[in-house]
Amino acid sequence: MKNTEVTQEKILDIYSKYVLRNNKKPLNVFTFCDEHELDESQFYFFYANFDQLEADYLKYFMNQSILLISKEEDYEGDDAKTKMLSFYYTFFEQLTMNRSLVIYLIGSDKNNLDHLKKLWPLKKEFQSFIRSLAISHPLMESQNENMAKIERFKNKGIEELYWGHFLTTLKFWIEDTSSNFEKTDIFIEKSVDTSFELFEIKPLKKLVDLGKFLFNEKIKNNS
Repeated sequence: MKNTEVTQEKILDIYSKYVLRNNKKPLNVFTFCDEHELDESQFYFFYANFDQLEADYLKYFMNQSILLISKEEDYEGDDAKTKMLSFYYTFFEQLTMNRSLVIYLIGSDKNNLDHLKKLWPLKKEFQSFIRSLAISHPLMESQNENMAKIERFKNKGIEELYWGHFLTTLKFWIEDTSSNFEKTDIFIEKSVDTSFELFEIKPLKKLVDLGKFLFNEKIKNNS
């Protein structure tokens, strides 16, 4: 394989098979490449180290899931909740097909997903997907810079709420022992439906309006 073109997907595939057979990282990049007839430069073209590579797996599964659902005939005409459900079902189907690898990657950190560095690249991709659904409500066209700041703050808050929901779903799937992970499918359906109702209710709007008022009052008092 040396001196031949190597793709990112090929390196991910080789690495995943290695860690699943050995239940540990390779000793170093040199031994890994030598064992699999890779030039080190081929590895370093995509990744600086094994930690960076491992962090790329879940992001890769997410990008593949978004690509798959975006190709569905009715996707563009679907509402945000339907798109969200399609994403969740497809993403967790991808994870299920690679469950042994995902469990290895998350390891003993499954109870502390909030601080798992391997999820950071995934978080950026997920929140970008949330923004594409316009769930977080586009910024209002306003000449008021303070109002624009409030809208950005609100959008960021909603993105964090959905990220928290995503982590809860991931933890549920990790701990799911039902046949074909059918309980995860039920959890996805019920929790996504609930989240849309919860995050869009009037009390949230009132809370945001209160935040705008307090922010504007603070600006006035400091001026």
